[in-house]
Formats: sequence, C-alpha cells, structure tokens
Amino acid sequence: MSQGQEAGSDKKSSVYQFKATTIDGQKIDLAKYKGKVLLIVNVASECGYTDQYKALQALHAKYAMQGLAILAFPCNDFGGQEPGDEAKIKAFAQKTYGAEFDLFSKVKILGKDAAPLYQFLTSKNANAKNAGEVKWNFEKFVIGRDGTLVARFAADVE
Repeated sequence: MSQGQEAGSDKKSSVYQFKATTIDGQKIDLAKYKGKVLLIVNVASECGYTDQYKALQALHAKYAMQGLAILAFPCNDFGGQEPGDEAKIKAFAQKTYGAEFDLFSKVKILGKDAAPLYQFLTSKNANAKNAGEVKWNFEKFVIGRDGTLVARFAADVE
C-alpha cells in the first residue's frame, strides 16, 4: 500500500514541497494548492468522530470558492477504525456524507513509517507550538495560503 507521500525531510518549510497520492491513485504535487487555505485532516470510517465528515463537507460547500481546500487522509493507525481499501473509503465518504473535498490514499501517521507530510506537520520545524504526535482520528491542521502550518485542532474540535 502506498504511504501517500514521497520522501521529504523535516527541514521543509511548507506543505507545498510534498507530494501525495489521491484516493484514485493519482500522484499530485501539493504545490497545486498554493494560495489556498488548507485543512488537512486524518479521517476514519468507523470512528466516534466520523460524523465530522458532515462538517467538513459543509465547510467545503461554503468556502471552497473562497479558497479553502480540505485534504482528507484516511488512516487506520487509531483503533483500526479505517480498515477498508481506497475504493471502500471513497464510496463511504461520498455515499454517506456527500464528500466532495479531496480524498487521498490511506496513510500511516504514527511511528517510523509515518507519511512524510505528517512527519512534517507534527515536527517542531513546521510550527514549534503545534508539534507532537497526532493523538486520534480527525485531528486537523490549518495551513495558511503560504503553505505554512498556522493552527492545529484536536479530534474533538469540529
């Protein structure tokens, strides 16, 4: 299974220097989001917070035309709550919640095999006050229009 990102170092200053794999298997450069505000979130289909897909879709519907892009990365690291493959995850998000925002292939977030994007997002180099391991599904990272991490929200913050 793809990790969703290509190798990168913690020394990078913005998310635009990473690549990711869409839920449909297409590799993209995150630089395509330059100038947008990003909300990067790790999602799971069988989590107590899964209903947050509704709020994510509402944000997308309300603010996408103003430059907000939601990037959802499925992850099975927390309680095995994302056991499906990409096709099942995509079908679930779209059928159950009408998700129209960008879904990516499943990634690892914890440990030495963590996706480089998440290694960066949780590093002191990205933003020292927001550094530290992701604690659960639906943790959110807000990226400014310049590609830098500006805020981080715990899973229970919708």
